[in-house]
Amino acid sequence: MTETVTKHERNLSALIHASTFSKFFIPFGNFIVPLVLWTANKKEYEFVDHNGKQALNFQISLLLYSIILGLISIPFFFGFLPNIFDFEHFGFLRLNNFNNLNIHFDSDDFRFGTWLLPIGITGLLQGALFVVNIVYTILATIRTNDGQTFEYPITIKFIK
Repeated sequence: MTETVTKHERNLSALIHASTFSKFFIPFGNFIVPLVLWTANKKEYEFVDHNGKQALNFQISLLLYSIILGLISIPFFFGFLPNIFDFEHFGFLRLNNFNNLNIHFDSDDFRFGTWLLPIGITGLLQGALFVVNIVYTILATIRTNDGQTFEYPITIKFIK
């Protein structure tokens, strides 16, 4: 594929990868801008088609991983707020005696180590995803501008 790649194809492919940084200026720009560039040129250039799929699959995969990490941290976040269930306002106090179940949250059960460690780990993983996104997008931009094919790591192939 790299022998017949023109300068225009290489520049367009590099632009698709670099356009994922538009998320810092436009909400969901990391999906919208590469998608527009890719769909406008995918039938004309095979190299652009391959790189557009790679960029979009990588961005969708990172979004999915980020959502999963956020969902994992939600129970630990509520552990940080143990007194939310002690208010009479929401009727949670009456739940304490429902079918003789003891649903009492004691603030002594929620020490810093209990909720801080999982939230800290998921926060570090979110930061790692951010760094992976920056580093591999720059690598993809450079490699495709040189005419090489690039495969992102940890990518789920949503678009084939």
